[in-house]
Order: sequence, then C-alpha cells, then structure tokens
Amino acid sequence: MSNALLSSLYPQHLATLQARAAEALRRGGFDHLLIPSGTLHYQAFDDRDYPYAVNPQFKAWLPLTQAPGSWLLVTPGQRPKLVFLQPHDYWHVVPEMPSGYWVEHFDIEVIRSADEVTRLLPSVFRCAILGEAQSALGSYVPNNPEPVLQYLEYHRAFKTPYEIEMMRRASRIGARAHRAAERAFRAGSSEFGIHLAYCQIAGQDANDLPYGNIIALNEHGAVLHYTHRDRLPPTPVRSFLIDAGASFGGYASDITRTYSAADDEFAAMIRAVDAAQLALCDQVRAGTNYARIHLDAHLRLAGVLREFGVLRTTPEDALASGVSSAFFPHGIGHGIGLQVHDVAGFAASDAGGSIAKPEGHPYLRLTRTLEPGMVVTIEPGIYFIDMLLDELKQKGLGDAVDWQRVEMFKPYGGIRIEDDVVCTDGEPINLTREAFAQG
Repeated sequence: MSNALLSSLYPQHLATLQARAAEALRRGGFDHLLIPSGTLHYQAFDDRDYPYAVNPQFKAWLPLTQAPGSWLLVTPGQRPKLVFLQPHDYWHVVPEMPSGYWVEHFDIEVIRSADEVTRLLPSVFRCAILGEAQSALGSYVPNNPEPVLQYLEYHRAFKTPYEIEMMRRASRIGARAHRAAERAFRAGSSEFGIHLAYCQIAGQDANDLPYGNIIALNEHGAVLHYTHRDRLPPTPVRSFLIDAGASFGGYASDITRTYSAADDEFAAMIRAVDAAQLALCDQVRAGTNYARIHLDAHLRLAGVLREFGVLRTTPEDALASGVSSAFFPHGIGHGIGLQVHDVAGFAASDAGGSIAKPEGHPYLRLTRTLEPGMVVTIEPGIYFIDMLLDELKQKGLGDAVDWQRVEMFKPYGGIRIEDDVVCTDGEPINLTREAFAQG
C-alpha cells in the first residue's frame, strides 16, 4: 500500500505532538521530553523473554514498534532525536535501520550497546522521562511526572488525520481477517482453527495483534473475554462470536461480529442487535456525552430482548431495576488508538480530575463528552450468563424474565457487534463498516 498519503499527513501530526510536548513540559517545569521505547524482560526463573511491547508514548511519535532499547528526545524548538539501538548480535534478528516517510523529520543516532545512549542525552535533571521502571539506564530513571502525563494522555484522545489513516488501515486488515474467520466457521473449523485462519490472513500472530483474539463457538460466546480456543468444534455448531483486531504501525482496530449457523431466531436477534448498534454509532457526534450512549444502549438492547420475548418488562424499567445489566454487563465501548483501551477515558481536563461513571454501571471505560478527533468503539451486546441470571432471581427480579425463552437462547451464548467510530464536526466515520464495504 502506498505511503504517499501517510507521508503527506505525517508532518502535521508531528507538529501537533511537538506543540503538545512543549505545553506539557511547560506545565511540568521541564526542558526535555525523554521517551524510552521499552526493554525486553526475562521471565522469572527462565532465560526467555516476555513478548516485547513498545512504550505507547514512544510509538505515538513514529511507527517504530520493534526497537527495544531505543530512546526519543524531544526538545521544544528543535528537531526530535531518535537514539536507535542496533546491537551487534548473531543470536537474534537485529532491528533494521529506520526508513520510510518519517525518518527525514528526525536526527537519528545509531548505537551498538544500550548504555551508549547516556552520552547523547541532556542533563537528567531537566528531563521528563516517560516509561516503565525497567527502562532505567544509569541516572535516567523514568519519573513520569503527573502534569506531563495528564496533559499528553488527555490530548491523545484527539487523533490527527495521520492517526485516523493509520487506524483506517488497521481496520482494513482486521476486516479481511474477519471475513476469513467467518469462512472457516462456515466450513466447520474449531475455535483454534478459526484463530489460525484469522492470523494467516491478517499476517499477524499473537504477539503482533493488539489483543488476544476472542473466538467463541456456542455457549462460549457468553464468556466476555473467552480466549481458551478449543481444538475440536462442538456438536452441533450453533453460533460464532469473534472479537479480534489488527495492528498497523502501532495503531489498533477492534472489531466484533456474531453469526448464527442457521437462519433461525438467533440470527434474527443478531440482525436486531446490529440495527441497534448502527443507531448507537450514529450518536458518536460532537457534544454527545459518551455515558449517554451507554445508557441508550441499555434501552435499545432491552427493547430487543422484549421483542424476542425474553423480557416481560419495559426497557425503561429494565434499565432502572438493573435487569438490563444482567444481559448487557459491560460498557458500550472505550477510546481506541495507540492502545486498544486508550488512556484518559475518565479525564475531566488536561490538568487532571475524573468524570464519574453512571451509578450502577461500573464497567464503562469512557465518560468524556465526545469531540472531533475522538475515536471510540461502539459494542452493544446481549449475553445469557448463568451467574448474572441467577443473581436476578436472588434479587427478586425473576418475574421480569421469561425463563423458557432464556433457556432457548442460552446454547447460543451471546451476541456482540463492535465498530470503531470517529467523531467529526458532522456525521461520524465508521472505520469498521467502511473496511468491510471495501471487501
């Protein structure tokens, strides 16, 4: 895929980050921003590394996701400097020299051993150092000053056009892999086999993907974070829920789809949830309180459950009593970008503070008012989870439910539909639907 578009968008992205860094440093009383890329960690009592994960603060600046031991220096008014570790090593693949549309914007110094970096950095007393404790090198110990982090993480919610294009490309990879996963499901594959089909088409393995794939057949769809992946398919196969994303240049997509093996009543319920989800996606507009979308999701999903005879009460009563939370126990979504669950979801401002979740909804991950540039997931779901349904009975709310209808749907597990949606000055941009439409 051509990088001409990314090349044209990147300078403005970099200028935005430099302006944010300058203000964050001013607030913290520092002169320089130092960001280590992160290091390899040995497993306890072993000589094997944990999978490497790049520091999100580092990959915000440049699409370099496999460069452990490198450092980024940002000083207001100067070109950013990348100190790139390319060790002499015949045991492992050495990181390739940086190349591409972004390198011309950096001063790049290559080092052969990690401790060489200290001679290339300014005095530690003038530096805000953002990273994990293991990245410490001599006196250069991450201090993660709160005023700096609060400012940078708050504003990370507002994606530049470059970042949205990166996420668009991650969505295209994810959509192609989702289609392959559906084909494998229709062909009778096991959860493990579907997972392998997904990874093959995405061109990404478990360490490349932004999160562990959820590949759930039948009742497993009722386990919200199901990652077991049986090696043999169940008999019969009734349903398939897949929550799987993809990465591109350090940015994530997060996509969920649900399928029925037959054109049955569960398939009709999937279509009803899909229609509700699209209506919720349309609410991703500037000035909208994200928590309001969450509460509206409860009303819409309770309406679906009533339509299919599962609930005997009104959507409003189901929300007020907590009945709807037994069927929709998680939040409507979260911010997404450099991380699947992006930071500062509850931030009241770029100087700190937090916005509370609605009472009775502890698992919502975002409470901010939406503004142009924000990218969020919208992922309503309906599940048939024994533990939560038993709690309804224990609370004396069992009369609100038709338990025969519950028993009919339980073997299918659950339904979740999830898209990544950009808030703009006008209509939202649904990156996921856009990617699926491209085939």
